[in-house]
Amino acid sequence: VQLQASGGGLVQAGGSLRLSCADPRRTFGNNGMGWFRQAPEKEREFVATMSWNGYYTNYADSVKGRFTISRDVAKNTVYLQMNNLNPDDTAVYFCAAARGAGPSSAPDAYARWGQGTQVTVSS
Repeated sequence: VQLQASGGGLVQAGGSLRLSCADPRRTFGNNGMGWFRQAPEKEREFVATMSWNGYYTNYADSVKGRFTISRDVAKNTVYLQMNNLNPDDTAVYFCAAARGAGPSSAPDAYARWGQGTQVTVSS
């Protein structure tokens, strides 16, 4: 069963969006989590990751200071708060649950993926 990502949309440069990632199986409470994105004709790239308990986080240099990854254990949901968006952030965003408990920027560390949600930032 795929993770369910939502919250994408069209926003002007400088605006904000919050992406959500839910697990219908409610099983990723002990897993590291990550967000990745893929722009047209580009490779999928790492955006943000966190350990299962939220103690450790890591971000791509391009989003540091603007994006924040977090999780609500009670709701079994992971979030990506995106502020000060710019057109370079336009992409399909994917959430993923890692095989282990730690954070990782490597796509092959992740076992389960969401279907993706489109984020479009206009200039």
